[in-house]
Amino acid sequence: MAETAIVSEELAKKFATEKDTPYTRWVRAEGLDIIGAHYVPSLHTVELKPWARRGGKGVFINHEASRTSNDCYVCEIAPGQKLAPQRQLFEEMILVLDGRGSTSVWNDAGSRITFEWKAGALFAIPLNTYHQHFNGSGREPARYVAVTNAPPVINLYEDIDFIFGTKHDFRGRFNGEPDYFSAKGEQKGLLLQTNFVADAVNLSLISAKERGAGGGHIRFNMAKGSMNSHISQFPVGTYKKAHCHGPGAHVIILSGEGYSLMWPEGDAPRRYEWQVGSMIVPPNMWLHQHFNTGTTPARYLAFKHEGVSIRNAQGVPKAWISRRIGGDQIDYADEAPEIRRTFAEALARNGLTPKMEAAYEAELADLPPLPARSVA
Repeated sequence: MAETAIVSEELAKKFATEKDTPYTRWVRAEGLDIIGAHYVPSLHTVELKPWARRGGKGVFINHEASRTSNDCYVCEIAPGQKLAPQRQLFEEMILVLDGRGSTSVWNDAGSRITFEWKAGALFAIPLNTYHQHFNGSGREPARYVAVTNAPPVINLYEDIDFIFGTKHDFRGRFNGEPDYFSAKGEQKGLLLQTNFVADAVNLSLISAKERGAGGGHIRFNMAKGSMNSHISQFPVGTYKKAHCHGPGAHVIILSGEGYSLMWPEGDAPRRYEWQVGSMIVPPNMWLHQHFNTGTTPARYLAFKHEGVSIRNAQGVPKAWISRRIGGDQIDYADEAPEIRRTFAEALARNGLTPKMEAAYEAELADLPPLPARSVA
C-alpha cells in the first residue's frame, strides 16, 4: 500500500484551490506555525512563537483532517501574566500541562465565575462565554494544550468577527451556576458528565476489559458540548488491542512510558516511542495499538470530536467491537505474531516480562468465531 498516496502534479493542480481553507488562513493570520504531524515527542517542550492577539505564546498542531474536523494548539502564559479575554462560537477542551493559575468565565448577563487549576487539570470552555486565563506563578510559565472544533465553524461562517464577536448567551450551556467548575459530576456507565477534573492523572477509572489488558477507562462530556474525550489506563507489562476509527483523536500521555504502533491497512506498523507529555494523533482509519513498557501503569487522555466515533446500531463505538463480528478492533488471537515478540523484547530491555497471559485467556472465553470464508 502506498504510504502517502501522492498523485501527479497535473491532478494535484486541479484541486489546488481547495487545499486552502478559511480555517488555515485564520491560523496564518494569527502569526503562528502549524506542526503538521501525527506525533509530537513532548508537548512540554514543543517550540512556541509569540501570539500577539492572545498575549502569550503558541503553536498549532494539525492532523491531516484538521481542515474539516478538529484542531489542537499549545499555549503558554508567562510568569505573572494573563491571556487576553476571548469568546468564540466553537467548543474547546483544555488539559493543563505545566504550572498553576486560574480562569475566569462570564457571559453577557454578567455572571462571572473564577476557578483555579494546576498541572493535570482538565476542563472545557462553555460555548461562546468570555474566558481569560491567568498564570498564578510569578516565577514559572503555565502551559496548556487545547483541542477545539474551530475548523468546521470557521469554514462554515468564514466571518472571524462573527465567530469571536457575537453577543449571545447559550444559557443551556452556562448560566452563571456558582458550582459550574466545582469538579462535581454525574456518572452514567462509562460516561462522566462534568465541567472540571482537578487531577486527570489520578482520577479513578472504571474497568473496561473490552479494550484488553485489564485496564481502566472513563469518558467525558464537558460543558454540554459535542466534543468528547476519554482516559484509558493499562497495567505494567500489558498492551491494548489494536483498533481504528475516524480522524481527530489527540492522544496525550499522562503517565508511564512505552510505545505505540500505527499503520494503514496492509502496511507495516510504524513505531512511536512515548513518555509523559508525548502526543499521538492516529490518522483516519489507521490501526493503532499502545504498549506499556515502563515500571508504572500507563495512562493517556484522548481528546476528540464525536465524529471520530463510528458506532453500531446500539450506540457502541466500533473501535470497541471485534473485527470478527464487523467491528474495528483486532482481537489478541488475531494479531500478527511479531506483536508479542517485539513487546517482550522491549520489556526485557527494562528488566520486565509480559503480563499478558491472563488477558489472552480471558479473551478466549468470549471470542466470537471467525467468519466463514465465502466460496467462489
